[in-house]
Amino acid sequence: QVQLVESGGGLVQAGGSLRLSCAASGRSFSSYHMGWFRQAPGKEREFVAAISWNGLTRSLADAARGRFTISRDNSKNMVYLQMNSLKPEDTAVYYCAADASYSTVVAGAMSDVDYWGKGTLVTVSS
Repeated sequence: QVQLVESGGGLVQAGGSLRLSCAASGRSFSSYHMGWFRQAPGKEREFVAAISWNGLTRSLADAARGRFTISRDNSKNMVYLQMNSLKPEDTAVYYCAADASYSTVVAGAMSDVDYWGKGTLVTVSS
């Protein structure tokens, strides 16, 4: 069992930066692939970024490429999402996810991914 708790969300002006954190507790965190997803009001949850268990493989959605960076620290059971050059369209609840399969994390089907956090709200004002 893995519990995920996101933090770091808040209100920021367009062009600003935020760093989201996901704290994981439970067994074998370092063996899980991790991902970040977001859900804007009235929209479906969408993939943002993923990182493999050892940090060697990373994936980014087109909307995040060039602005967001995903990283992890297995010694601290933490995953991070550094978000720069934020835009109003980045406004959403951001969720952390964990799964034993990297492809499952990237696909992000809610029924397939093993573990989800409860999310943290990011609001970008124009």
